Amino acid sequence: MIKVLFVCLGNICRSPAAEAVFRSVVGRHHLDQRILVDSAGTSGVQVGRAPDPRAQKIALRRGFDVSRLRARQIGQADFARFHHIIAMDRANLDDLRDLSPPQYRERIQLFFDIVPHPSSPDVPDPYLASGLAAFEEMFDLIEAGCAGLLPWLRQAHAAELDGPVTTGSAAAARSSRAGVVRS
Repeated sequence: MIKVLFVCLGNICRSPAAEAVFRSVVGRHHLDQRILVDSAGTSGVQVGRAPDPRAQKIALRRGFDVSRLRARQIGQADFARFHHIIAMDRANLDDLRDLSPPQYRERIQLFFDIVPHPSSPDVPDPYLASGLAAFEEMFDLIEAGCAGLLPWLRQAHAAELDGPVTTGSAAAARSSRAGVVRS
């Protein structure tokens, strides 16, 4: 099973949005038994909180329900567990590299280094913005990026994604964080 972890600062805006969007992409391609998707934050300030209400509102408008997700902070075990740790911006990329044991640093990537976006290397943090426009932009960027992420993963992990499903993969998929629903 290929394991992907999206990471932002607090795990209440960008990374849970990316988790929801990419989980939906994975599900639409019937790869939810082969790709595990999760999210975390580099900071522990928001641990246990649901995604920002503005993120939830835009998510629901776009057909995603992230209300059952809860913020968590990345831990040392995550660096060994996940094949791809995807930072939503350069500041979190730097933080992840500082936090990671040296042998796992190659697993850490910037979202838009994997799926380039012409206007920005970062998914801007909408948390301090007033209104919903910044959250709409965040989802626009994440949906565009996630559309390109699956083909990239398929190329990088062709054998694992195109071969037979093993029973361990199914059990791991069922035990992943629940709560993202695409209408």
